[in-house]
Amino acid sequence: MDIAWLRDFEALVAQKNFSRAAEERNVSQPAFSRRIRSLEEEFGVKLINRQTLPLSLTPAGEVFLAQARVMLRTYDETLERCQIIDTAGENVIRFATSQSLYMTHYKTHIAPMVEVGGLEIDLNSTGWTADQFVSALQQRYCDVILTYWHPSMDALAPLGLGNCDFITLTEDAFLPVSKNGPEGPLHTLVRGGKKPISLLSYGTVSALRSVVEFALRQHIEGPKMLVVNQSALAISVKAMIMEGFGMGWLPQELCKSEIADGRMTVVGGEEYSHNLEIRLYRDKENTKPTLNRLWRDIQAQSSESKD
Repeated sequence: MDIAWLRDFEALVAQKNFSRAAEERNVSQPAFSRRIRSLEEEFGVKLINRQTLPLSLTPAGEVFLAQARVMLRTYDETLERCQIIDTAGENVIRFATSQSLYMTHYKTHIAPMVEVGGLEIDLNSTGWTADQFVSALQQRYCDVILTYWHPSMDALAPLGLGNCDFITLTEDAFLPVSKNGPEGPLHTLVRGGKKPISLLSYGTVSALRSVVEFALRQHIEGPKMLVVNQSALAISVKAMIMEGFGMGWLPQELCKSEIADGRMTVVGGEEYSHNLEIRLYRDKENTKPTLNRLWRDIQAQSSESKD
């Protein structure tokens, strides 16, 4: 499939007329019509209802339009990123991390070193699944990943078995928290209640889900839990907690301001809290000079903080 066909389709949806859409795309109408038909043949469905005036989309066309826009946006973002990397050459360090880690530990530990060292970073703060982070590093889509780590995270196991180095940058506490109300937390981890506790958890694509499950397995005789929502991102879980929909586990750095000012509180005892390591991973065979330099600086800083 030619990416230009998607832009043709988008133009036709906007103009609702083959002649005007062909003019916008700077092609003849017959050629434009052939390209739209080629697109329909590629997917084996009719996308345009040609019997209406103005033109309209078939049900399949409505679904395809949403996906076409996603594909075009992804294509444009990828093209832009590739051009930036190609222009900058081997000096750019391609960095991937989750949004929660970008907002906390990346800004605290990595960003200052990058600024002082004058390094060029292509930062991808993404909502990838755990296995996508692993694949991105293994396939050299990125040079470094910054991730949470816990022994229960099976999705990250290939990094330990593969040809990867890692640095434990610091640690973060994984805490069970609830929104505070006028009379205290809206949700608790106290046993014996008549109703199950509303739990805001993580989806199967999130590495943090396994840590929540690990925490609950340690207390089989604990309170009954009812999962009311699952999110891929810690930021989304935090937002749901702050709306009062339930309690959930969050990295402490992500919610420390809310805990400090009383909007959120830790529920349950220390036995429900678990430590997360904040790790950087890279491929051992990646010999990019700027990456080696950053890696040495981070190792030195990490060693000093432990002394």
